[in-house]
Amino acid sequence: NINNFFENFIGNDNICPNLVPLDIHETDKELIVNAELPGLNKDQINVDIRDNTLIISGETKKDEKFKEGNALVQERCYGSFTRGILLPSNVKGDNITAKFENGLLKLKLPKS
Repeated sequence: NINNFFENFIGNDNICPNLVPLDIHETDKELIVNAELPGLNKDQINVDIRDNTLIISGETKKDEKFKEGNALVQERCYGSFTRGILLPSNVKGDNITAKFENGLLKLKLPKS
């Protein structure tokens, strides 16, 4: 039954964990963090360092043009998100470089 199929998707808030997928690489000189943030622009993303923790946060909002009617399948996630990464003690919190392109945030954090 098609209704039973769609029931598994509609209104299930647990389907979307607030997780930002990451790749973290280390070189002799820096820590490189790549975060997937599709559908966002750079003004919707915050990057901060507090207590030796890199914090990436932001918010995704539902498209207003789909206010009317019922969603049959909703797999995209909406709402606030925060991802914290404890930094190694040899990574400096200052002088971070950031680049955001095609939904990928690239951060470079120099080591001391």
